[in-house]
Amino acid sequence: MATSIARLSRRGVTSNLIRRCFAAEAALARKTELPKPQFTVSPSTDRVKWDYRGQRQIIPLGQWLPKVAVDAYVAPNVVLAGQVTVWDGSSVWNGAVLRGDLNKITVGFCSNVQERCVVHAAWSSPTGLPAATIIDRYVTVGAYSLLRSCTIEPECIIGQHSILMEGSLVETRSILEAGSVVPPGRRIPSGELWGGNPARFIRTLTNEETLEIPKLAVAINHLSGDYFSEFLPYSTVYLEVEKFKKSLGIAV
Repeated sequence: MATSIARLSRRGVTSNLIRRCFAAEAALARKTELPKPQFTVSPSTDRVKWDYRGQRQIIPLGQWLPKVAVDAYVAPNVVLAGQVTVWDGSSVWNGAVLRGDLNKITVGFCSNVQERCVVHAAWSSPTGLPAATIIDRYVTVGAYSLLRSCTIEPECIIGQHSILMEGSLVETRSILEAGSVVPPGRRIPSGELWGGNPARFIRTLTNEETLEIPKLAVAINHLSGDYFSEFLPYSTVYLEVEKFKKSLGIAV
């Protein structure tokens, strides 16, 4: 009995000594462990300070580069991609997307594509008409409209939230009411007012109404001139902004 008790006590003492030895080695390893290097990233002195917004206004696709006339106004957050041509005096307003990745998109003289419009073009049209999206001169395209492989002849008004499908044709001096949907291949005759889903004939436009169509496009063109003058390189407003920031102690 006494012998067995002595054996158990020796085992307990031995195990305690082993544990203490391992604990002492672990503590020593913690003290002698090398400190991790602190990496600091310092900006390069020759790095230009740009305002990266994650969006490009002009997106070339392959050999196709969007073309914008010198006096055309294109808002800063507009996206022009691929085969897009914006002619003189025209304007493309905030948030619009003109995606000419499959076919050509043309915005004619003194025409305007308003806020949040989406203009696209398909490879081909089921009606056999040109699949390019053509917006001719003195055309007003209302906000939130969707145009796809359609043709809009001179002096037309497309109401807000309208949808023009592949192969549709809006002839000259016509008006499409807000929220209208023009099915593929549908033709809107000249001098008429259409509306609805799908678009249907409502009435014939008066001579006074047809005369007001180009006046609206010209008025929007004059309005775009006020916005146009606020952006570089044709404006010096940015100099006043930088001076004001410096007076407040804000880094420019």
